[in-house]
Amino acid sequence: MNDRKPLIVGVGELLWDIFPDAKKAGGAPVNFVYHAAQMGADGCAISAVGDDELGDEIVSELNKYGIRNCIEKVAYPTGRVMVELKDGLPTYDIIEGVAWDYIPLTPKALDLVRAADAICFGSLAQRSPVSHTTIGALIDATPETSLRIFDVNLRQHYYSKELINESLLKSNVLKLNDEELLVMRRLYDLTDSDNDVCLGLLKKYGLRYLILTAGSVASTIYSLNETSVIATPKVKVADTVGAGDAFTGAFVCSVLTGKTLREAHQKAVEVAAYVCTKQGAWVNYC
Repeated sequence: MNDRKPLIVGVGELLWDIFPDAKKAGGAPVNFVYHAAQMGADGCAISAVGDDELGDEIVSELNKYGIRNCIEKVAYPTGRVMVELKDGLPTYDIIEGVAWDYIPLTPKALDLVRAADAICFGSLAQRSPVSHTTIGALIDATPETSLRIFDVNLRQHYYSKELINESLLKSNVLKLNDEELLVMRRLYDLTDSDNDVCLGLLKKYGLRYLILTAGSVASTIYSLNETSVIATPKVKVADTVGAGDAFTGAFVCSVLTGKTLREAHQKAVEVAAYVCTKQGAWVNYC
């Protein structure tokens, strides 16, 4: 192995979670990039913000946390998610017609992904035609040897069987949680055991890895030659924000730096558990 840091890119939503008394920057692809970079990768986020105060603030936040980015300003407001707490449980209203719905395809972004060792994307940012087209073009531009991670990240009604199928055909790594697996079962009329369903998806779409997380219970990573199951460590949870993205970022970075599947899985579990003990998605590993 050489000493070059793997270049890991996340493309998709960049937004503010707006709580009744505060706001926090986030978005699954950006969280993924942050954690991959914390693990030692060269991480970069691709998205868009508005030419507004919220856009300036969120770019400043990225820079403050050392998140390298390729963020364009577009003629739409910066993304927001309105979060309400009812009896301690959050409900979300993901605002439509925002900047990350209109991520432009730029020469800078294309040059970036052409050198990428991995690219991560989800379903949410593909809800609009513009970002859907851009994300598809960026994935197609990555080298054949790159990991193409589809973190399904199903939210509200912003997905369909057709979109998931198209994304799976472009990817070679699938990441989903146990709740998303239930949705996949319904959409694809899958009735076998979880193990057989996951192995079936792995083979059908020619995936290198399928990552299934089950919250506080366990996680499983499948490849054609190996299956790794690790119980989730018991920790004092501050919140689970970004834990799934931390898991994926740590696993991908570990695999790209020469770790075995089992070693990479163990590191992903440890990092995700640690993130759960801290508040917020962007925690310092030191």
